[in-house]
Amino acid sequence: MGAYADALALAERTGTVPDTANVRRYNTRPGVNLNVSQQMTSTVGVFARVGTADGHVEPYEFTDIDRTASGGVSINGGRWGRHDDTVGVAAVVNRISDVHQSYLAAGGLGILVGDGQLPHPGVESILESYYRFPIGPWQITGDYQLVLNPAFNRDRGPASVLSVRVRTLF
Repeated sequence: MGAYADALALAERTGTVPDTANVRRYNTRPGVNLNVSQQMTSTVGVFARVGTADGHVEPYEFTDIDRTASGGVSINGGRWGRHDDTVGVAAVVNRISDVHQSYLAAGGLGILVGDGQLPHPGVESILESYYRFPIGPWQITGDYQLVLNPAFNRDRGPASVLSVRVRTLF
């Protein structure tokens, strides 16, 4: 994995765009996550998650996030006579380190983030809601996400994301 500071320094010396691929070496990206979930009643559950990883080294395992916090609630449809349905709401806040911001602002690209500029970095915030219901052996989930400052860029968004998930067992 490449270190952002190394990529920025090499780009400055050579007059090129920073690229962690040019400075990769054996490295680690330590981090820690905490996940707590609790069934509050027979129909209501809550969760909270926080995580942090070394923001000086490029990620390779998930996405371009160095700090994250989220929380949410899910409610079983038993309250309205549909015991197999679930409705949920969650909020997420994601951050990147200062050197990670500098790397993206200088034109560097991450796993999923980077378009050659990041003039106004910001905290990425997501509000998500979903409704899951069964149809025979299938589970269908309608999902909506509102993303503020997508890819940590205050010049982007807000973005709305609609999706449908289908799940079954064979």
